[in-house]
Amino acid sequence: MSWRVRVPASSANLGPGFDAIGLALDLHLTCSFRRAERLCIAVRGVDAWGIPNDESNLIWRTALTVAADVGGKLPPICLDIDNAIPLGKGLGSSAAALTAGVVIAHQLLDLNWPRLKILDEAAKIEGHPDNVAACVLGSIVASTIDSRGFTHAVRVELPASYEVAVVVPDFALPTAEARSVLPDVYSREDVVFNVQRSALLMAALCTGSTDSFSAALEDRIHQPYRAKLIPGFSEMLQLKAPGLLGCALSGAGPSVLVFFERGKEHIPTLFEDIFRKHGKEARTCFTDIQREGFTIEELR
Repeated sequence: MSWRVRVPASSANLGPGFDAIGLALDLHLTCSFRRAERLCIAVRGVDAWGIPNDESNLIWRTALTVAADVGGKLPPICLDIDNAIPLGKGLGSSAAALTAGVVIAHQLLDLNWPRLKILDEAAKIEGHPDNVAACVLGSIVASTIDSRGFTHAVRVELPASYEVAVVVPDFALPTAEARSVLPDVYSREDVVFNVQRSALLMAALCTGSTDSFSAALEDRIHQPYRAKLIPGFSEMLQLKAPGLLGCALSGAGPSVLVFFERGKEHIPTLFEDIFRKHGKEARTCFTDIQREGFTIEELR
């Protein structure tokens, strides 16, 4: 018997929502797997060269972690990985791999967990819930880990009048490097600034309001510090154009998430032009919001 799990890409942080808000994108990591006599991993797709095909593979290591957490023993598997999520571009490739690993262990060990328990396990392993919440639940998700260590998440839908695209440049930015430029301490003024805008952002998403959406994406916690690592991003934050609702780093970058009004599909090319002006090529991925989260099916 074999199975196939598909996990969406994700874009986290969403301006002021640092480590708190994520959305699922219609790009997928697809893993087919079955029990085997020994571990075998085959990899193809986008950036396949960067995905290990041995015991260091993140999907396999995560599955082993889940087994250890529940006191189970995971059998060897044959794992076929078909990846469509660029690595190192801020599109949640590692969160997708981690979620796939949790789901694979869940299936092979017959854990019978509800979806929120799978999310809780993935968030515990990841250390923060924003990307994996989108991977598990789909759509747009606000999430947190409470003082007892349990994950809570609430999902909302993208308003019908909004469109979203991801502008992906031709260079990678390791998350560790993007995290290293962030300060250890923030002023009360900056914290209040972000709390206000995070609240405004979720209200705008819930109501479909566009009037304040650009202001709601403003941020003082991570984007100003990471802008120096991403040529042209400071200029993108200041960009104004009819139909443009706003932009934000996708995760830690360097990809940029662009929100625009339905019917204004030319807007992302303005961001490509800014990257190009700063010596970097970029391509726009017009992707829908993935509303299901991960899916798993039995293969015949």
